[in-house]
Amino acid sequence: MTTTTPFRKTYSNPRNLVELLKSRGLSIADSTTTEHYLMHIGYYRLSAYMYPLLKMPKDLHIYKSNASFERVMMLYRFDKKLRLLIFNEIEKIEVAIRSAIVNIASEMTGNLFWMTDASNFTDQNKFNRTMILIEAEIRRSREDFIVHFRETYSDPYPPAWILAEILPFGVITNIYGNIKNKKIKKRISQSFSLQIDPFESWMTIITLTRNACCHHARVWNKQNTIRATIPNRMMRPWITLPTDALRIYFNLCIIKYFLDIISPNNDMLAKLRWLFVDFPEIDLTAMGFPNGWEMEPIWK
Repeated sequence: MTTTTPFRKTYSNPRNLVELLKSRGLSIADSTTTEHYLMHIGYYRLSAYMYPLLKMPKDLHIYKSNASFERVMMLYRFDKKLRLLIFNEIEKIEVAIRSAIVNIASEMTGNLFWMTDASNFTDQNKFNRTMILIEAEIRRSREDFIVHFRETYSDPYPPAWILAEILPFGVITNIYGNIKNKKIKKRISQSFSLQIDPFESWMTIITLTRNACCHHARVWNKQNTIRATIPNRMMRPWITLPTDALRIYFNLCIIKYFLDIISPNNDMLAKLRWLFVDFPEIDLTAMGFPNGWEMEPIWK
């Protein structure tokens, strides 16, 4: 059994934190500027970018000889730009997946209201939880098209293509996972050249990565909490080099895979290259990039 203790740390203001960092060996050229960043960004948020600069064992909190606050801010700025790049690309994927699920399921069921029809889903408890989320989204939505529907039609819920516009992407992926008719799920996954299980798994990776970007969380060297399902066979260009599926590079490969279907002339590789040119100090291996990654089929 794990023994826990009360949290006894006390608050330290930015000035005291600057002195603490100096005492631990972190080079700080401008104390006033560092205080400013600690005040407006936060020590705790920046500590994620300080951690890789600590000597081993890291619990001693002693920084490496070349560690500086300037490097901390460089990592922070790189991570911010990486998040923006990722979020911009995921937006295209999210829109395309929503559209595929709505169009294919609506056509195959012949039911405009299939999303709110329990007969279309396997797990009724999961369906009921989804309905609670749907009702909450409808109640709080101020979108013109939702207001118009409520004021114009007597149906309790809008058709699938309207609902899909207000539901979080995570809810959309849960709806897909609970669809009873395997033929519908297969048709949707095949529209992205994937089998059902890998498609569902990759949607989860996309959702988690998107959420991290939305909440300004670190993505640069963070490990995934789940391991993506690898397709038994790939029908499109993919990766061939040994790759850590828990690192952000693998997520980027998944994003690129979808983009190559949705937007064949996408410029994701060029965007990554320019980002790495702007931040030449970034260690790509810490992000899971293998040597020769640019020559992989998916990036060519």
